[in-house]
Amino acid sequence: MTLDARTIDRIGLVVHPHRRLDRALSSVHAWAAEHDAEIVQVIIDGQERVVAEAGDASSCDLIIALGGDGTTLAALHAAAPYDIPVLGVACGSLGALTATSADRIDESLRRIATGAWQPRILPGVAVSADGGEPWVALNDLVVVRKGAGQVAIEIRIDGELYVRFAGDGIVIASPLGSSAYTMAAGGPILAPGTAGVVLTPLAPHGGVAPPAVVSAQSVVTIAIEPSHAGARVEFDGQMTDAQPRTLEVTWRARHATLVAFDDAESLLAGLRRRRILMDSPRLLARDDRAAATAAETPSADALPASD
Repeated sequence: MTLDARTIDRIGLVVHPHRRLDRALSSVHAWAAEHDAEIVQVIIDGQERVVAEAGDASSCDLIIALGGDGTTLAALHAAAPYDIPVLGVACGSLGALTATSADRIDESLRRIATGAWQPRILPGVAVSADGGEPWVALNDLVVVRKGAGQVAIEIRIDGELYVRFAGDGIVIASPLGSSAYTMAAGGPILAPGTAGVVLTPLAPHGGVAPPAVVSAQSVVTIAIEPSHAGARVEFDGQMTDAQPRTLEVTWRARHATLVAFDDAESLLAGLRRRRILMDSPRLLARDDRAAATAAETPSADALPASD
């Protein structure tokens, strides 16, 4: 994929609905003016904030998401059908999908202009509801009860029954999404590079229904039987009006593209920095004791010379 100053004629913006973006917008406009590029705003459902004239994602050479991981996720969904790369800019804390921060956007755009970037290909999880056109989730698709009643769920992997359970619902996640809702619900994190889907039952009532990691070659079918209160579907964190009774889950190896740089923080390092992954208190206390001992022990250079 080629992307540099010669090939960027139109930049699409996807923006956070509330965060302050003045500095980031000023940097983008300055770069666009210097390189004779047009700026448009890619409209996202439910987005009311206006920062530029509206334009279609399909007409853009680069889409810049100004906000955080949620904003970048929305930009990726808009860009994916047209294979357009997305630069995620953190206007707040740096997350898993943002490649740079608002105070470094000038440097990042200069690097893109010289071609000093790499495409980070993101897989997706395709979920077809009742035989319809699939949603493709980059993080997860969640089925969760609406009211007091439980949801009865049956999971089949390549046609073979895995488990039936009644509970709050199920999370169907990609490797990227495995460190979000899935992990919070007790499921595993899939290491970067893993090709597979993780299925995590939510609060199963009785029985034994552990999370399952399913290979990229498998087809998963899920039957849903909601109680009288019903169930809702959340797609990458956004609620839908869907009320499916069956889901078919398959793997998409290449769904969307992020702009990445050579010095990018790894996923695991980012999870540790944000304290989503933390060492146990016993080991942290041991580290503190070792550091205190080292501080109290004079180094060889500090010892007085012997006669």
